[in-house]
Amino acid sequence: MAAPGQGFVAELKSAVTPRAALLVIGVLLLQLGFITSYIGALHKPTPQNLSIAVVAPPQVTPKLVGALESVPNDAVRAVTAPDAETAIQQIKDQKLYAALVVDPTSTQDTLLVGNARGTAAAKAAESITTAIDQSQGRTVKVQDVVPLAKGDNNGLSAFYLVIGWCVGGYLVASILGISAGSKPANVHRLLIRLGVLAVYSIGAGALGTMIAGPVLDALPGSVLALSAIGALVVFTVGAFTMALQCMFDILGIGVAVLIFVVLGNPSAGGVYPAPMTPPFWRAIGSWLPNGAGTTATKSIAYFGSTNLGMPILVMVVWALIGIGVALLAVLRGPRSGGRELVSEEAENGTEAVAKA
Repeated sequence: MAAPGQGFVAELKSAVTPRAALLVIGVLLLQLGFITSYIGALHKPTPQNLSIAVVAPPQVTPKLVGALESVPNDAVRAVTAPDAETAIQQIKDQKLYAALVVDPTSTQDTLLVGNARGTAAAKAAESITTAIDQSQGRTVKVQDVVPLAKGDNNGLSAFYLVIGWCVGGYLVASILGISAGSKPANVHRLLIRLGVLAVYSIGAGALGTMIAGPVLDALPGSVLALSAIGALVVFTVGAFTMALQCMFDILGIGVAVLIFVVLGNPSAGGVYPAPMTPPFWRAIGSWLPNGAGTTATKSIAYFGSTNLGMPILVMVVWALIGIGVALLAVLRGPRSGGRELVSEEAENGTEAVAKA
């Protein structure tokens, strides 16, 4: 006669296999990582190395630069600019976040900002310079030289668009893996999957741009250029997710979520620009596809496509690594036990019977 409770234990072991238990623990860790990463990156935005230029007469400049650099916690990286026109151009070229232009004939100075670069950074620059000017009996007026579009009041449209592209990339790669085996049966089938991903990426990039731009009027900029960036974002995330699945099977999806959701989204510079995020997220943001895609999208929409080279290079490198790793895994590793392998074996069996 079975001991009391033994039946339940047996049922539990049958219902929840050791592999399933490990996957559940992995999901818990991802969940906790999500909470830690998002709250850690976004709960307390404080400036660090926020670039502010000083445009002032020579006798005043050293004092202002010193005052800016003396703001606690290395909040400001103070530089100088010869005139307001140069400072404005540097803001548009994404080399500065703000510039304080001193008017020696008045008691009011002008703070040049670019809200399209990040409203939080602009507000931080205003708060810092206002406090410094008030200590000297002066006031500050703010001039926005790169304003946000009317349909993009909070400056988050580019970020949300890139999030959508990233989600599409790793979901379509995951679906292809789940439906036909995490690892393609051969190189030919890997190329087919990459081709499907490429077609999907082009469509997703174009349709996402159309929704954000012409349909909702939430993001300005060239539709063609934004569509191209969108296609690159989707393909990059999808190709790398395929590589992770080839290496880790279904666990690869979890690793993709860790990279692109847990780490990538809060560090992308969408909610807060890089100088407003903690050091860890600021360090990794520009090297992940999320951050590179957000930077490139904002550049096209608001900054005349300046500084596009590095974010595009980052995404291309990720895509090439994904393709390379997937190819090596298919060539060198054992095939997965997914449907694609079963299908291939069935096809081989049919061919053998026909030849016999």
